[in-house]
Amino acid sequence: SPRLAFDPLWDMRQRIRADNDPLGIAGWLTTLVPPAYAAYRPLLADGLSFFLEHLSPIRQQAILAAQLRLPASARPERRVLALLLLCPTLHKLGQVVAHDSRLSADLRRRLQQLESLLPGDSLARIRPLLDRELGHVAGLEIAQEAIAEASVAVVVPFLWRQAGENGPQTGVLKVLRPGVRDRLDEELAIWPALGNHLEQRCLVHHLPALDYRHTLETVARLLANEVRLEREQVHLQQAAAFYADSPDILIPRLFPFSTASVTAMERVDGCKVTTAEQPPQQMQRRGERIVRALLAGPFWQGDEAGAVFHADPHAGNLLATADGRLAIIDWALTTRLSKRQCEAVVQLLLGALTLSDRRACMAIAALGRPIDPGGLQLAVGSAIGQVRAGRFPGIEWMTSLLDDLATSSAVRFPEEMTLFRKALLTLSGVVADVSPRASIDRVLLREGAFRFFAGLAWRPWIWPDSRERVAAHLSNADLLGFCNELPLTALRFWLGIRG
Repeated sequence: SPRLAFDPLWDMRQRIRADNDPLGIAGWLTTLVPPAYAAYRPLLADGLSFFLEHLSPIRQQAILAAQLRLPASARPERRVLALLLLCPTLHKLGQVVAHDSRLSADLRRRLQQLESLLPGDSLARIRPLLDRELGHVAGLEIAQEAIAEASVAVVVPFLWRQAGENGPQTGVLKVLRPGVRDRLDEELAIWPALGNHLEQRCLVHHLPALDYRHTLETVARLLANEVRLEREQVHLQQAAAFYADSPDILIPRLFPFSTASVTAMERVDGCKVTTAEQPPQQMQRRGERIVRALLAGPFWQGDEAGAVFHADPHAGNLLATADGRLAIIDWALTTRLSKRQCEAVVQLLLGALTLSDRRACMAIAALGRPIDPGGLQLAVGSAIGQVRAGRFPGIEWMTSLLDDLATSSAVRFPEEMTLFRKALLTLSGVVADVSPRASIDRVLLREGAFRFFAGLAWRPWIWPDSRERVAAHLSNADLLGFCNELPLTALRFWLGIRG
Protein backbone atom coordinates (compact mmCIF):
# COMPACT_ATOMS: atom_id res chain seq x y z
CA SER A 1 0.00 0.00 0.00
CA PRO A 2 1.14 3.63 -0.37
CA ARG A 3 1.35 3.91 3.41
CA LEU A 4 3.77 0.97 3.58
CA ALA A 5 5.86 2.53 0.82
CA PHE A 6 6.40 5.63 2.97
CA ASP A 7 6.81 3.85 6.32
CA PRO A 8 10.63 3.46 6.11
CA LEU A 9 11.16 7.18 5.68
CA TRP A 10 8.55 7.97 8.32
CA ASP A 11 10.37 5.68 10.76
CA MET A 12 13.71 7.26 9.87
CA ARG A 13 12.35 10.76 10.48
CA GLN A 14 10.99 9.68 13.85
CA ARG A 15 14.31 8.17 14.91
CA ILE A 16 16.31 11.22 13.83
CA ARG A 17 13.94 13.53 15.66
CA ALA A 18 14.59 11.41 18.75
CA ASP A 19 18.25 12.41 18.34
CA ASN A 20 17.26 16.09 18.61
CA ASP A 21 17.21 16.85 14.88
CA PRO A 22 13.84 18.55 14.42
CA LEU A 23 14.40 19.12 10.69
CA GLY A 24 14.19 15.46 9.68
CA ILE A 25 15.59 13.96 6.51
CA ALA A 26 15.31 17.03 4.28
CA GLY A 27 16.88 19.19 6.96
CA TRP A 28 20.28 17.55 6.53
CA LEU A 29 20.62 19.08 3.11
CA THR A 30 18.88 22.39 3.69
CA THR A 31 21.16 23.29 6.61
CA LEU A 32 24.05 23.18 4.15
CA VAL A 33 22.53 25.68 1.69
CA PRO A 34 24.59 28.91 1.60
CA PRO A 35 23.01 31.85 3.49
CA ALA A 36 22.61 33.80 0.24
CA TYR A 37 20.02 31.20 -0.84
CA ALA A 38 18.36 30.73 2.54
CA ALA A 39 14.95 31.61 1.05
CA TYR A 40 15.12 28.44 -1.04
CA ARG A 41 15.74 26.07 1.89
CA PRO A 42 12.03 25.22 2.40
CA LEU A 43 11.65 24.58 -1.33
CA LEU A 44 14.68 22.29 -1.34
CA ALA A 45 13.26 20.38 1.63
CA ASP A 46 9.96 19.94 -0.23
CA GLY A 47 11.73 18.75 -3.35
CA LEU A 48 13.95 16.25 -1.56
CA SER A 49 11.03 14.80 0.39
CA PHE A 50 8.98 14.50 -2.82
CA PHE A 51 11.87 12.74 -4.58
CA LEU A 52 12.47 10.24 -1.77
CA GLU A 53 8.79 9.46 -1.23
CA HIS A 54 8.39 8.52 -4.90
CA LEU A 55 11.20 5.97 -4.83
CA SER A 56 10.27 2.31 -4.53
CA PRO A 57 9.98 0.74 -1.05
CA ILE A 58 13.15 -1.28 -1.69
CA ARG A 59 15.12 1.89 -2.48
CA GLN A 60 13.70 3.59 0.59
CA GLN A 61 14.74 0.67 2.78
CA ALA A 62 18.29 0.86 1.39
CA ILE A 63 18.46 4.59 2.18
CA LEU A 64 17.08 3.96 5.65
CA ALA A 65 19.64 1.22 6.33
CA ALA A 66 22.52 3.44 5.19
CA GLN A 67 21.42 6.23 7.51
CA LEU A 68 20.93 3.97 10.51
CA ARG A 69 24.44 2.58 10.07
CA LEU A 70 25.81 6.06 10.75
CA PRO A 71 26.41 7.12 14.36
CA ALA A 72 23.75 9.32 15.93
CA SER A 73 26.28 12.15 16.13
CA ALA A 74 27.06 12.09 12.38
CA ARG A 75 27.27 15.58 10.89
CA PRO A 76 24.78 16.62 8.18
CA GLU A 77 27.56 16.59 5.54
CA ARG A 78 28.18 12.89 6.20
CA ARG A 79 24.48 12.02 6.09
CA VAL A 80 24.02 13.87 2.81
CA LEU A 81 26.99 12.02 1.30
CA ALA A 82 25.48 8.65 2.33
CA LEU A 83 22.24 9.63 0.60
CA LEU A 84 23.90 10.81 -2.62
CA LEU A 85 25.87 7.58 -2.95
CA LEU A 86 22.62 5.62 -3.32
CA CYS A 87 20.98 7.90 -5.91
CA PRO A 88 22.80 8.23 -9.28
CA THR A 89 21.11 11.50 -10.24
CA LEU A 90 21.83 13.11 -6.88
CA HIS A 91 25.36 11.66 -7.04
CA LYS A 92 25.92 13.47 -10.34
CA LEU A 93 24.49 16.68 -8.92
CA GLY A 94 26.92 16.42 -5.99
CA GLN A 95 29.83 16.09 -8.41
CA VAL A 96 28.71 19.20 -10.29
CA VAL A 97 28.67 21.46 -7.20
CA ALA A 98 31.61 19.81 -5.39
CA HIS A 99 33.95 22.71 -6.27
CA ASP A 100 31.45 25.55 -5.90
CA SER A 101 33.18 28.08 -3.67
CA ARG A 102 29.83 29.30 -2.29
CA LEU A 103 29.50 26.07 -0.31
CA SER A 104 31.31 25.44 2.96
CA ALA A 105 34.80 23.95 2.76
CA ASP A 106 33.75 20.86 4.74
CA LEU A 107 30.80 20.16 2.45
CA ARG A 108 32.89 20.64 -0.68
CA ARG A 109 35.54 18.29 0.70
CA ARG A 110 32.94 15.59 1.33
CA LEU A 111 31.24 16.08 -2.03
CA GLN A 112 34.60 15.72 -3.76
CA GLN A 113 34.69 12.16 -2.42
CA LEU A 114 31.93 11.45 -4.97
CA GLU A 115 34.42 12.06 -7.80
CA SER A 116 36.29 8.81 -7.17
CA LEU A 117 34.97 6.12 -4.82
CA LEU A 118 36.69 3.11 -3.33
CA PRO A 119 35.42 -0.08 -4.96
CA GLY A 120 32.76 -2.08 -3.18
CA ASP A 121 31.52 -5.60 -3.89
CA SER A 122 30.27 -4.77 -7.40
CA LEU A 123 32.93 -6.81 -9.20
CA ALA A 124 31.58 -10.14 -8.00
CA ARG A 125 28.18 -9.24 -9.42
CA ILE A 126 29.49 -8.09 -12.80
CA ARG A 127 31.90 -11.01 -13.27
CA PRO A 128 29.32 -13.07 -15.24
CA LEU A 129 28.84 -10.11 -17.61
CA LEU A 130 32.59 -9.81 -18.17
CA ASP A 131 32.91 -13.55 -18.84
CA ARG A 132 30.03 -13.42 -21.31
CA GLU A 133 31.21 -10.30 -23.17
CA LEU A 134 35.00 -10.85 -23.15
CA GLY A 135 35.51 -14.56 -22.53
CA HIS A 136 36.47 -15.06 -26.19
CA VAL A 137 39.32 -12.50 -26.18
CA ALA A 138 42.62 -14.36 -26.36
CA GLY A 139 45.35 -13.27 -23.96
CA LEU A 140 43.03 -11.15 -21.77
CA GLU A 141 43.59 -11.33 -17.99
CA ILE A 142 41.02 -9.46 -15.90
CA ALA A 143 42.01 -8.50 -12.35
CA GLN A 144 40.22 -9.99 -9.36
CA GLU A 145 39.57 -6.57 -7.79
CA ALA A 146 38.18 -3.30 -9.07
CA ILE A 147 40.23 -0.14 -8.57
CA ALA A 148 37.43 2.46 -8.43
CA GLU A 149 33.73 3.15 -8.75
CA ALA A 150 32.09 6.18 -10.30
CA SER A 151 28.50 7.40 -10.24
CA VAL A 152 27.36 4.76 -12.75
CA ALA A 153 30.33 2.50 -13.48
CA VAL A 154 32.92 0.15 -11.99
CA VAL A 155 36.54 0.32 -13.22
CA VAL A 156 38.45 -2.99 -13.43
CA PRO A 157 42.09 -3.28 -14.57
CA PHE A 158 43.29 -5.89 -17.06
CA LEU A 159 46.35 -7.15 -18.95
CA TRP A 160 46.20 -8.05 -22.64
CA ARG A 161 48.90 -10.19 -24.17
CA GLN A 162 48.42 -9.68 -27.89
CA ALA A 163 50.13 -11.94 -30.37
CA GLY A 164 53.18 -10.31 -31.90
CA GLU A 165 53.59 -7.72 -29.14
CA ASN A 166 56.72 -7.63 -26.99
CA GLY A 167 54.89 -7.30 -23.68
CA PRO A 168 51.41 -7.09 -22.18
CA GLN A 169 49.29 -3.97 -22.56
CA THR A 170 47.57 -2.54 -19.51
CA GLY A 171 44.06 -1.15 -19.55
CA VAL A 172 40.82 -0.82 -17.63
CA LEU A 173 37.31 -2.05 -18.24
CA LYS A 174 34.45 0.33 -17.57
CA VAL A 175 31.30 -1.60 -16.67
CA LEU A 176 27.98 -0.26 -15.42
CA ARG A 177 27.38 -0.78 -11.70
CA PRO A 178 24.86 -3.56 -11.00
CA GLY A 179 21.33 -2.18 -11.05
CA VAL A 180 22.40 1.38 -11.88
CA ARG A 181 20.43 1.46 -15.13
CA ASP A 182 17.20 0.58 -13.28
CA ARG A 183 17.92 3.09 -10.50
CA LEU A 184 18.69 5.82 -13.01
CA ASP A 185 15.53 5.10 -15.00
CA GLU A 186 13.44 5.16 -11.82
CA GLU A 187 14.88 8.48 -10.68
CA LEU A 188 14.69 10.16 -14.07
CA ALA A 189 11.02 9.21 -14.32
CA ILE A 190 10.41 11.19 -11.10
CA TRP A 191 12.07 14.38 -12.32
CA PRO A 192 9.26 15.74 -14.58
CA ALA A 193 6.74 15.38 -11.73
CA LEU A 194 9.29 16.90 -9.37
CA GLY A 195 9.54 19.93 -11.65
CA ASN A 196 5.77 20.45 -11.50
CA HIS A 197 5.84 20.01 -7.72
CA LEU A 198 8.58 22.62 -7.28
CA GLU A 199 6.72 25.13 -9.45
CA GLN A 200 3.60 24.69 -7.30
CA ARG A 201 5.54 24.99 -4.05
CA CYS A 202 7.14 28.23 -5.25
CA LEU A 203 3.75 29.90 -4.79
CA VAL A 204 3.45 28.55 -1.24
CA HIS A 205 6.92 29.80 -0.26
CA HIS A 206 6.51 33.13 -2.13
CA LEU A 207 9.44 32.43 -4.44
CA PRO A 208 9.82 33.31 -8.14
CA ALA A 209 7.92 30.89 -10.38
CA LEU A 210 10.87 29.35 -12.18
CA ASP A 211 10.71 26.84 -15.03
CA TYR A 212 11.88 23.82 -13.01
CA ARG A 213 9.99 21.28 -15.10
CA HIS A 214 11.70 22.14 -18.38
CA THR A 215 15.11 22.35 -16.74
CA LEU A 216 14.80 18.99 -14.99
CA GLU A 217 13.41 17.29 -18.09
CA THR A 218 16.36 18.60 -20.12
CA VAL A 219 18.94 17.42 -17.60
CA ALA A 220 17.17 14.05 -17.29
CA ARG A 221 17.48 13.40 -21.02
CA LEU A 222 21.15 14.32 -20.90
CA LEU A 223 21.93 12.14 -17.88
CA ALA A 224 20.32 9.17 -19.61
CA ASN A 225 23.42 9.11 -21.85
CA GLU A 226 25.55 8.23 -18.82
CA VAL A 227 24.64 4.54 -19.19
CA ARG A 228 25.12 4.37 -22.98
CA LEU A 229 28.69 3.14 -23.15
CA GLU A 230 28.71 2.82 -26.93
CA ARG A 231 28.19 6.59 -27.20
CA GLU A 232 31.11 7.23 -24.88
CA GLN A 233 33.30 5.09 -27.10
CA VAL A 234 32.41 7.29 -30.08
CA HIS A 235 33.18 10.39 -28.02
CA LEU A 236 36.56 8.94 -27.03
CA GLN A 237 37.49 8.42 -30.67
CA GLN A 238 36.42 11.96 -31.56
CA ALA A 239 38.38 13.41 -28.65
CA ALA A 240 41.50 11.44 -29.61
CA ALA A 241 41.32 12.91 -33.11
CA PHE A 242 40.76 16.46 -31.83
CA TYR A 243 43.70 16.40 -29.37
CA ALA A 244 46.04 14.42 -31.66
CA ASP A 245 48.24 17.51 -32.13
CA SER A 246 48.35 18.37 -28.41
CA PRO A 247 51.25 16.40 -26.88
CA ASP A 248 50.41 17.59 -23.36
CA ILE A 249 46.86 16.16 -23.50
CA LEU A 250 46.18 12.45 -23.03
CA ILE A 251 42.95 10.78 -24.17
CA PRO A 252 42.66 7.07 -23.23
CA ARG A 253 43.03 4.79 -26.23
CA LEU A 254 40.19 2.35 -26.96
CA PHE A 255 40.91 -1.36 -27.27
CA PRO A 256 39.31 -3.27 -30.15
CA PHE A 257 37.29 -5.64 -27.94
CA SER A 258 35.04 -2.94 -26.46
CA THR A 259 31.34 -3.80 -26.59
CA ALA A 260 28.03 -2.02 -25.96
CA SER A 261 28.20 -3.18 -22.33
CA VAL A 262 31.94 -2.88 -21.64
CA THR A 263 34.40 -0.15 -22.58
CA ALA A 264 38.02 -1.34 -22.74
CA MET A 265 40.51 1.51 -22.76
CA GLU A 266 44.05 2.49 -21.89
CA ARG A 267 44.84 2.73 -18.19
CA VAL A 268 45.89 6.20 -17.08
CA ASP A 269 48.03 6.54 -13.98
CA GLY A 270 47.91 9.92 -12.32
CA CYS A 271 46.42 12.00 -9.52
CA LYS A 272 43.43 14.31 -9.52
CA VAL A 273 44.41 17.70 -10.90
CA THR A 274 43.39 19.36 -7.64
CA THR A 275 46.13 17.48 -5.77
CA ALA A 276 48.62 20.22 -4.83
CA GLU A 277 51.87 18.39 -5.42
CA GLN A 278 53.71 21.08 -7.41
CA PRO A 279 54.94 24.64 -6.67
CA PRO A 280 52.37 27.43 -7.22
CA GLN A 281 53.76 28.33 -10.63
CA GLN A 282 53.45 24.74 -11.84
CA MET A 283 49.90 24.51 -10.48
CA GLN A 284 49.03 27.72 -12.32
CA ARG A 285 50.26 26.21 -15.58
CA ARG A 286 48.22 23.10 -14.83
CA GLY A 287 45.09 25.19 -14.32
CA GLU A 288 45.69 27.11 -17.55
CA ARG A 289 46.23 23.84 -19.43
CA ILE A 290 42.84 22.66 -18.20
CA VAL A 291 41.16 25.82 -19.51
CA ARG A 292 42.97 25.61 -22.84
CA ALA A 293 42.09 21.95 -23.36
CA LEU A 294 38.49 21.94 -22.20
CA LEU A 295 37.25 25.40 -23.13
CA ALA A 296 39.53 27.66 -25.17
CA GLY A 297 40.72 25.03 -27.64
CA PRO A 298 37.29 23.71 -28.67
CA PHE A 299 35.67 27.16 -28.63
CA TRP A 300 38.19 28.92 -30.87
CA GLN A 301 38.79 26.06 -33.29
CA GLY A 302 36.69 27.77 -35.97
CA ASP A 303 35.31 24.46 -37.27
CA GLU A 304 32.10 24.78 -39.26
CA ALA A 305 30.83 21.63 -37.55
CA GLY A 306 30.85 23.47 -34.22
CA ALA A 307 32.70 22.92 -30.97
CA VAL A 308 32.48 19.78 -28.81
CA PHE A 309 33.00 20.19 -25.07
CA HIS A 310 33.51 17.64 -22.30
CA ALA A 311 30.32 18.15 -20.30
CA ASP A 312 31.42 16.57 -17.01
CA PRO A 313 34.84 18.08 -16.22
CA HIS A 314 34.93 17.40 -12.47
CA ALA A 315 38.30 16.70 -10.85
CA GLY A 316 37.77 12.94 -10.87
CA ASN A 317 37.77 13.01 -14.68
CA LEU A 318 40.92 15.16 -14.95
CA LEU A 319 44.22 13.53 -14.02
CA ALA A 320 47.74 14.90 -13.86
CA THR A 321 50.19 12.28 -15.10
CA ALA A 322 53.76 11.80 -13.88
CA ASP A 323 55.16 13.19 -17.17
CA GLY A 324 53.18 16.44 -16.82
CA ARG A 325 50.32 15.72 -19.18
CA LEU A 326 46.61 16.33 -18.58
CA ALA A 327 44.57 13.15 -18.97
CA ILE A 328 40.86 13.65 -19.70
CA ILE A 329 38.73 10.59 -19.01
CA ASP A 330 35.02 9.65 -18.86
CA TRP A 331 33.58 11.04 -22.10
CA ALA A 332 30.04 9.80 -21.48
CA LEU A 333 28.66 13.36 -21.48
CA THR A 334 29.60 15.85 -24.19
CA THR A 335 27.85 18.86 -25.61
CA ARG A 336 28.23 20.52 -29.00
CA LEU A 337 27.76 24.22 -29.69
CA SER A 338 27.15 25.08 -33.32
CA LYS A 339 29.33 27.61 -35.12
CA ARG A 340 26.40 30.04 -34.92
CA GLN A 341 26.16 29.61 -31.15
CA CYS A 342 29.90 30.24 -30.71
CA GLU A 343 29.52 33.38 -32.81
CA ALA A 344 26.60 34.47 -30.62
CA VAL A 345 28.74 34.09 -27.49
CA VAL A 346 31.35 36.40 -29.02
CA GLN A 347 28.63 38.88 -30.03
CA LEU A 348 27.32 38.85 -26.45
CA LEU A 349 30.77 39.74 -25.11
CA LEU A 350 31.15 42.44 -27.78
CA GLY A 351 27.80 43.84 -26.70
CA ALA A 352 29.09 44.03 -23.14
CA LEU A 353 32.37 45.68 -24.19
CA THR A 354 30.50 48.31 -26.24
CA LEU A 355 27.81 48.71 -23.53
CA SER A 356 25.19 47.89 -26.16
CA ASP A 357 22.01 46.38 -24.71
CA ARG A 358 20.66 45.85 -28.22
CA ARG A 359 23.65 43.80 -29.42
CA ALA A 360 23.63 41.71 -26.24
CA CYS A 361 19.88 40.99 -26.53
CA MET A 362 20.27 39.93 -30.16
CA ALA A 363 23.11 37.59 -29.20
CA ILE A 364 21.06 35.99 -26.42
CA ALA A 365 18.15 35.52 -28.83
CA ALA A 366 20.55 33.49 -31.00
CA LEU A 367 21.52 31.32 -28.02
CA GLY A 368 17.98 30.59 -26.82
CA ARG A 369 14.30 31.43 -27.26
CA PRO A 370 13.14 34.59 -25.46
CA ILE A 371 9.94 34.01 -23.48
CA ASP A 372 9.73 37.33 -21.64
CA PRO A 373 11.23 40.20 -23.71
CA GLY A 374 10.77 42.62 -20.82
CA GLY A 375 12.62 40.32 -18.43
CA LEU A 376 15.37 39.87 -21.02
CA GLN A 377 15.82 43.63 -21.38
CA LEU A 378 15.88 44.09 -17.60
CA ALA A 379 18.48 41.34 -17.01
CA VAL A 380 20.72 42.56 -19.85
CA GLY A 381 20.47 46.17 -18.67
CA SER A 382 21.52 45.12 -15.17
CA ALA A 383 24.44 43.06 -16.50
CA ILE A 384 25.62 45.91 -18.75
CA GLY A 385 25.41 48.19 -15.73
CA GLN A 386 27.84 45.90 -13.91
CA VAL A 387 30.29 46.25 -16.80
CA ARG A 388 29.91 50.04 -16.69
CA ALA A 389 30.70 49.87 -12.97
CA GLY A 390 33.98 48.06 -13.64
CA ARG A 391 33.18 44.33 -13.87
CA PHE A 392 35.05 42.56 -16.66
CA PRO A 393 32.65 40.94 -19.17
CA GLY A 394 34.24 37.51 -19.12
CA ILE A 395 33.03 33.96 -18.65
CA GLU A 396 31.85 34.50 -15.07
CA TRP A 397 29.87 37.59 -16.13
CA MET A 398 28.32 35.74 -19.06
CA THR A 399 27.33 32.61 -17.11
CA SER A 400 25.85 34.75 -14.35
CA LEU A 401 23.67 36.54 -16.93
CA LEU A 402 22.63 33.29 -18.63
CA ASP A 403 21.77 31.74 -15.27
CA ASP A 404 19.63 34.76 -14.34
CA LEU A 405 17.77 34.51 -17.65
CA ALA A 406 17.25 30.76 -17.32
CA THR A 407 16.08 30.78 -13.70
CA SER A 408 13.71 33.69 -14.31
CA SER A 409 12.28 31.90 -17.39
CA ALA A 410 12.93 35.01 -19.48
CA VAL A 411 14.79 32.83 -22.02
CA ARG A 412 14.50 29.10 -22.67
CA PHE A 413 17.85 27.68 -23.68
CA PRO A 414 18.32 24.47 -25.69
CA GLU A 415 19.76 21.33 -24.15
CA GLU A 416 23.28 21.92 -25.43
CA MET A 417 23.41 25.35 -23.78
CA THR A 418 22.08 23.93 -20.51
CA LEU A 419 24.87 21.35 -20.47
CA PHE A 420 27.45 23.97 -21.53
CA ARG A 421 26.49 26.18 -18.57
CA LYS A 422 26.74 23.16 -16.24
CA ALA A 423 30.20 22.35 -17.62
CA LEU A 424 31.35 25.96 -17.12
CA LEU A 425 30.16 25.89 -13.51
CA THR A 426 32.10 22.68 -12.81
CA LEU A 427 35.18 23.82 -14.70
CA SER A 428 35.34 27.17 -12.91
CA GLY A 429 35.31 25.48 -9.52
CA VAL A 430 37.99 22.95 -10.50
CA VAL A 431 40.32 25.59 -11.95
CA ALA A 432 39.95 27.73 -8.81
CA ASP A 433 40.86 24.72 -6.65
CA VAL A 434 43.86 23.86 -8.85
CA SER A 435 45.30 27.38 -8.70
CA PRO A 436 43.74 30.69 -7.66
CA ARG A 437 46.25 32.34 -9.99
CA ALA A 438 44.85 30.61 -13.09
CA SER A 439 42.40 32.88 -14.93
CA ILE A 440 39.83 31.39 -17.31
CA ASP A 441 39.32 34.74 -19.04
CA ARG A 442 43.05 35.32 -19.54
CA VAL A 443 43.55 31.93 -21.18
CA LEU A 444 40.41 32.30 -23.31
CA LEU A 445 41.46 35.75 -24.56
CA ARG A 446 45.05 34.67 -25.17
CA GLU A 447 44.00 31.65 -27.24
CA GLY A 448 41.46 33.74 -29.14
CA ALA A 449 44.07 36.40 -29.94
CA PHE A 450 46.52 33.73 -31.12
CA ARG A 451 43.93 32.22 -33.47
CA PHE A 452 42.90 35.69 -34.66
CA PHE A 453 46.41 36.85 -35.61
CA ALA A 454 47.20 33.46 -37.16
CA GLY A 455 44.23 33.93 -39.51
CA LEU A 456 44.91 37.54 -40.56
CA ALA A 457 46.44 36.44 -43.86
CA TRP A 458 43.09 34.97 -45.00
CA ARG A 459 40.91 37.95 -44.13
CA PRO A 460 41.49 40.00 -47.33
CA TRP A 461 40.04 37.10 -49.34
CA ILE A 462 36.70 36.62 -47.54
CA TRP A 463 33.42 38.52 -47.79
CA PRO A 464 33.16 41.40 -45.29
CA ASP A 465 30.18 39.91 -43.41
CA SER A 466 31.31 36.27 -43.55
CA ARG A 467 32.36 34.45 -40.36
CA GLU A 468 33.08 31.18 -42.14
CA ARG A 469 36.62 29.84 -42.25
CA VAL A 470 37.88 32.67 -40.02
CA ALA A 471 39.24 32.43 -36.51
CA ALA A 472 37.78 34.17 -33.44
CA HIS A 473 34.24 33.95 -34.91
CA LEU A 474 34.50 37.57 -36.07
CA SER A 475 33.87 38.86 -39.59
CA ASN A 476 35.66 41.87 -41.04
CA ALA A 477 32.40 43.78 -40.69
CA ASP A 478 32.32 42.92 -36.98
CA LEU A 479 35.81 44.34 -36.51
CA LEU A 480 35.03 47.51 -38.47
CA GLY A 481 31.77 48.00 -36.59
CA PHE A 482 33.51 47.54 -33.24
CA CYS A 483 36.06 50.24 -34.08
CA ASN A 484 33.38 52.63 -35.35
CA GLU A 485 31.31 52.06 -32.23
CA LEU A 486 34.03 53.04 -29.77
CA PRO A 487 33.02 56.75 -29.66
CA LEU A 488 29.40 55.70 -29.08
CA THR A 489 30.58 53.37 -26.33
CA ALA A 490 32.23 56.28 -24.56
CA LEU A 491 28.98 58.24 -24.87
CA ARG A 492 26.97 55.33 -23.42
CA PHE A 493 29.41 55.09 -20.54
CA TRP A 494 29.10 58.76 -19.56
CA LEU A 495 25.35 58.81 -20.03
CA GLY A 496 25.09 55.75 -17.81
CA ILE A 497 27.28 57.36 -15.16
CA ARG A 498 25.17 60.53 -15.20
CA GLY A 499 22.00 58.44 -15.05
